[in-house]
Parts: sequence; structure tokens; C-alpha cells
Amino acid sequence: MQVLQADLARFENLPDYPFAENWQEIDLGEGNRGRMHYLDEGPRDAPPVLLLHGEPSWSFLYRKMIPVLVDAGFRCLAPDLIGFGKSDKPDAIDFYTYDRHMEWLRQWRDAVVPGEAALFCQDWGGLLGLRMVGEGPDRFACVVASNTFLPTGGKPSDAFLAWREFARSSPEFRIGELLQRATATDRSEAEIAAYDAPFPDEPSKAGARAFPALVPVEDGMDGIAQNKAAWKGLAAYDKPFLTLFGADDPVTGGLGKTLSERIAGAKGMPHAILEQCGHFCQEDRPRELAEGIVITARKAGFLA
Repeated sequence: MQVLQADLARFENLPDYPFAENWQEIDLGEGNRGRMHYLDEGPRDAPPVLLLHGEPSWSFLYRKMIPVLVDAGFRCLAPDLIGFGKSDKPDAIDFYTYDRHMEWLRQWRDAVVPGEAALFCQDWGGLLGLRMVGEGPDRFACVVASNTFLPTGGKPSDAFLAWREFARSSPEFRIGELLQRATATDRSEAEIAAYDAPFPDEPSKAGARAFPALVPVEDGMDGIAQNKAAWKGLAAYDKPFLTLFGADDPVTGGLGKTLSERIAGAKGMPHAILEQCGHFCQEDRPRELAEGIVITARKAGFLA
């Protein structure tokens, strides 16, 4: 197996992405090391908010939300998960596991923002972030979740099964086109190219190919026991917890309602289903999501 490094020339002149690069070295396991890239925008002494992306996107997804959040008084931290964005990419699909992604993200968080933080998470950002909340609720001041869940087996939807099979077997796995198809608004050619930038060839797509098969949506899968244990802490989480889901997302469907009914801190919060909003809600409704984070953090007393 090789750990690939991104060709940073492919990321030049991205639209609305003027952010400085930051890097954290990560122990990937089995004697491998890699670099995790992340954004760190806003004053270093401001209340931090973690912005966790999912599959198959990267921190470019948060380019429209970060200026709104910084103006509101946040320090915004948006990592590129290992295998995505500018971060290093092991080229073996079977090297990626749910637990390894958790460990890699924990290493980054412990090194970069070890104290209390707000959280916004979407897609796999939620499978990782919500589990972190369940395992260490004291480290999170508040949470906003969108188009995500913390699954513990059961029966997956037909839409998810189709996506999982496509990621596994499609001869052409074009990331930019996937983002275009999973938003309710149109992306420009430059934006589509930006989502393609991290993935110049098939070996670089190993992490993106791997993620759908790691979602523990069927009984017996790895991650179910860990998620069930995390749900104990997540359900008892009594700080402000807001769900903002997209009306046009066929995969997550009614999971926002399930989250809002199961988590203590979700009671009485202004949960919403956002119209004209697909799976990648950060593209379709960035201002509404950012405002939701601000409202939730103020309710928590985390943001002035």
C-alpha cells in the first residue's frame, strides 16, 4: 500500500476558497503516517466550531458557511478526512475502516482543538461526529446535524443500497458529477472541478470508494457495537442539539425526526426541513445552516 499525497497545483484558483492551508501529522496505523489538511479560520481565541464533511466531499463544501460563521464570532475548523481533499490518501480500499477514521479524527481533534467546541456535521461527518459526541459529550458545547445519522444496523433503504453498489462497482466514479447530482441547485463548472481536484486517478479514490460499504446499516457489520454504546451518551446529551435536514435528500429521509426525538438536548429546538435542499446542504442552503449554528451556540451560551 502507498500513502498518496495530493498534487496541490490541482487546487489553485478554486472559487470562493481563499483559505490558508494547515496540516497535522497522523498515525495511520500499521507503520504508516500521513498528513491531515484542515482549515482554521477566525481568531484563535474565538469559540471553535468543528465543520465535518462527509462522502465524497472535502472542506471546499464549507466555503460559503465559513465567512458567515467567522463574522458571527467563531473560529472555524474544517478538516479534510484522510482519503479526501488535500489530506493524504492510502490507496488500498480495505485499509479504510470506521474505527480507523474515528482514530484519525480523534488524533486531529486532540492536537488542534482539545477543548470544548461546537459541532456541525453532515453525512459521514455525522457518523464520526455524533459518535464522538456520544463518547465524550462534555467536549461539545452544542451540535447541529444535517442529513446524517448514527446507524446501528437494521435494514438499509433502497436508495442507500443503490449508492453503495454504485460506489463499489462504477467504472467511472466522478466525484464532481456526484456532488452536482446530489444538490438541489446547480454547481458551476469550476465548482465541479474543485470537487474533482483531490481525485486525479483511481488509486486516489480508494477512500471515497470505501466509505459507503463501511456504514453499519445491516446487522452484523463492524461499528454497530461501538455506535450502540455511543448512543447511550448521545441520547442523554442535554445541551442544545438542532437538526436541519434537506427536503430533497432521498438517502437520509426522516432521520432528522428520529434524531430530534431521541436526543435530550433536541427538545424544544427549532428543527427544520429546508426546501430546495439536497444531500449536500452546505451547497444549497449555506446561510440558513450557518445561522442555525449561531442560534444553537448562543442558546448554549457558547457564543456571545
